[in-house]
Amino acid sequence: MIGPLSIPARRCLVCHADEPIAPNEPVWPLGWQCVFCGNVVPQQDGILLFAPELADTVSGYDPKKFERLSEVEAKHFWFVTRNELILGLIKKFFPDARRFMEIGCGNGNVLRAVATLRSWERLVGSELHPAGLAYARERLPQAVELVQMDARNIPATNVFDLTGAFDVIEHIADDEAVLRGLRAATKTGGGTIIAVPQHPWLWSSVDEEAHHQRRYSRGELEVKLRRCGFDIVFSTSFTALLLPIMAASRLKTRLGRAKKQPSIEFAIAPRINEILIAILRMEIRMTLAGFNWSAGGSRIVVGRAI
Repeated sequence: MIGPLSIPARRCLVCHADEPIAPNEPVWPLGWQCVFCGNVVPQQDGILLFAPELADTVSGYDPKKFERLSEVEAKHFWFVTRNELILGLIKKFFPDARRFMEIGCGNGNVLRAVATLRSWERLVGSELHPAGLAYARERLPQAVELVQMDARNIPATNVFDLTGAFDVIEHIADDEAVLRGLRAATKTGGGTIIAVPQHPWLWSSVDEEAHHQRRYSRGELEVKLRRCGFDIVFSTSFTALLLPIMAASRLKTRLGRAKKQPSIEFAIAPRINEILIAILRMEIRMTLAGFNWSAGGSRIVVGRAI
């Protein structure tokens, strides 16, 4: 058995043995059979299924919503600017990273942007729901490896020099299981970028409809990352300049003056959407220059694996 801190390895979820990964082979080849216990990972439409019992169930997220997301992600101010911030953080803090995995990649919106950033040796996207991976496969280069898995059980050790989860772990009750798995999959000295919704006082029916387990208090994510083996390199809020608008929108929803659907936050007039993009791009420029926003709708934390 290969130890978890030696060389890049794929992990069998049945016998928990680690199998070395050759430099030019996928992390999880189609038809992979554990050399130790003989377990064969099932597949569907060219995607390995590590948690087939949870595939496309309403577990943390409703897979029926991927279609709506696919229609808005490319232009909606929040998705557009969040991508720009993520890419900026990767360039600033991990200029040499060449092996990246995103947990909860959904339709592949972030992963598609990351793929354009540089020449990657490995790009991997995981998602619980094959419904999302179907859209991701259409969007992404064939070289990007896609796999269905439960983020609490990542079958890899010491493989990636950068990992990420962007508005994912708030859907999972045991979020620290995900962070521990990300640490195991990340090489020592590598890093992770995590984005989550912030401020419990912003909780509303929007969070309930999105199947959120929590909104994070300031400092909560940092504590959990440290507990799971990461040092904090940088931490800031996102959508800080739009927080008053967001707070008013959530209050309106609580008071029953708006439809209790998260989709109302997607229904934005094009001109307003352009203005919001311009505001957040100014915020992002300040963030990447080193400004730390104390409050905002989201929290984004950069960690280093120790």
